[in-house]
Amino acid sequence: MSSNESAPQPAHRGVREPAPYPVADVAGYLAGRWSIERTVRDLRTRTHGSFRGTAGFRPDAAAEAGDETLLHVEEGRLTWDGTAYPASRTLRLRPRPDGTAEVDFADGRPFHDLDLSTGRWSAVHPCAADRYEGTFTAVTADEWHLEWRVTGPAKDQVLRTVYRRLADLLRSAGRDAHPTGPLSPPPAPRASPPAGRTAAE
Repeated sequence: MSSNESAPQPAHRGVREPAPYPVADVAGYLAGRWSIERTVRDLRTRTHGSFRGTAGFRPDAAAEAGDETLLHVEEGRLTWDGTAYPASRTLRLRPRPDGTAEVDFADGRPFHDLDLSTGRWSAVHPCAADRYEGTFTAVTADEWHLEWRVTGPAKDQVLRTVYRRLADLLRSAGRDAHPTGPLSPPPAPRASPPAGRTAAE
């Protein structure tokens, strides 16, 4: 696992990337609920899919006192090669005092670091023979983008996600301002992803 601020080359050309929005506190920025729009392209098989749903970043009720870990839970529908599946995933965001965070899988295995102090971050995660290269971009106080490029002996995939803050949560909390203060991929789907998961590791 490694992370750095030098983003991998985008998988697409001719598309202007939005200017980054610096985030001082990753956990504070992400806390709450977001809508998800994700596209998935398998460049090897020329198949494609999409995921629509919601993401929630909330305190871990099972955590010990003083543990500020946030659970990142995504739920929705994955449509792959014309077939729809219910899909979900859970990650753990562990804040650090400097405003950055460590992102782990649900079972505690390390995934990647996350530092949005410049508004943009890249991460690299090796998974067996596959390599995941992710680019995180905070666009505004209410929107962030994530792109994962997955390569390996049998994989050549691009996953692009747009997260938008759900305004109804802000209204119910009586807040006009947003936190000052996005995850991570799902690992890319198999050609026929099993129900209940967004992707395979």
